[in-house]
Amino acid sequence: MTLTGRLVRRPPSGGLLAATYLPSILKGMWITLRHMFRRKVTMRYPEETWKLPPNYRGYPALVRDEQERVKCVACFLCEFVCPPKAIRIEAQEIDTGVEKGPRTFDINMLRCIMCGYCEEVCPEQAIFLTPQYNLVGLSREEMVFPKDRLLEMGGIRPDPIRKWARLTAGAPAGGPR
Repeated sequence: MTLTGRLVRRPPSGGLLAATYLPSILKGMWITLRHMFRRKVTMRYPEETWKLPPNYRGYPALVRDEQERVKCVACFLCEFVCPPKAIRIEAQEIDTGVEKGPRTFDINMLRCIMCGYCEEVCPEQAIFLTPQYNLVGLSREEMVFPKDRLLEMGGIRPDPIRKWARLTAGAPAGGPR
């Protein structure tokens, strides 16, 4: 079997000076010297923070309505649509007669990629992405946020859906027939 091809010409080595790496060292020192006199961009983090854009998506949180009721109805859509499977929900019946609610609602923040799918798919507008980005924990267990912590982070938001309006207006608990 005959080998075919052509001879590859290599660039010249640069001689003895290039073999000592002296030109590369001098070039690196020149770049360092140029950067020494530029304006610094160091930020003193806890005292100074970045100005985030208005559409920044931080970590997710659950919210309550004006009467401090949990807006989540445990429909499992956010758990289903979550790409890294960071959300885990267990449902229970609630005493309002409207729907079910979450017994447990856990988000593993080590898995969460802050994609916003959970916020987009929620029919009750019960989960929102907060503008916070400083997320710390000393263990893996601390980074799994339970329902109570998620509700504390989310706070209270107005409820445009008004799913409890028929109960508070004096309608029968069974609903319209």
